[in-house]
Amino acid sequence: MQAINLPKAAELTSPNPVSVVCTEKTDGGTNLATVSWWTYLSFRPGMIGFAMAKTSYSGDMVRNNQKVILTIPGAEIAEAVMGCGTTTGRNTDKAEQFHIELTSIPGSSIQIPVHSRVAIQGRMKEYHEVGDHYLYICDVEQVYGSEGEEALFAWNGYSQLRPAK
Repeated sequence: MQAINLPKAAELTSPNPVSVVCTEKTDGGTNLATVSWWTYLSFRPGMIGFAMAKTSYSGDMVRNNQKVILTIPGAEIAEAVMGCGTTTGRNTDKAEQFHIELTSIPGSSIQIPVHSRVAIQGRMKEYHEVGDHYLYICDVEQVYGSEGEEALFAWNGYSQLRPAK
C-alpha cells in the first residue's frame, strides 16, 4: 500500500451514495443541492445525518427553517443532479435551470424531484462543525419510496453519477 489523499480514497471506494437535499427558500420555492455523503444514524428513533459545506445556501436554509427532505435521485435525472452540485441556489432556480420536474409530498411545503427513489422528510435536530463542513443530524418524520426508480451513485471520486450495476 501507498499513502493517498481522501479524494483518491473516494475514487477507490466507489460507488458512493449521492443524494439531493431539498430545502425551502426564503421566497417559498425549493432549492436542490447535491450531497455526496449521508447516512442512517438510527432506526429507533429514525435519524439521518448528512454533511454540507459551510458556505452552502441549502445549509443556511436547513439551519433557518429546520426542515429538509433528503432524496435519493433516480437515474433519469443524473445530469441535472450533477448540475445541482455545481451551482448555487442563492440566485438560481435549479429545478428550472436543469429541467427537473418537482412534486409535492403530504404535509410538506418543500417539493422533491419526481424522479426520486426515496424521500426522507426530516427536521434538523442539531448540527456540528466538522472541518470545512457542517454535519446535520435530523429526526426523520416520514419516508417515501418508489421501487420503479433506479438510484444514482457517485463513481470515480464523485466525477460521474450513474446506477450501481
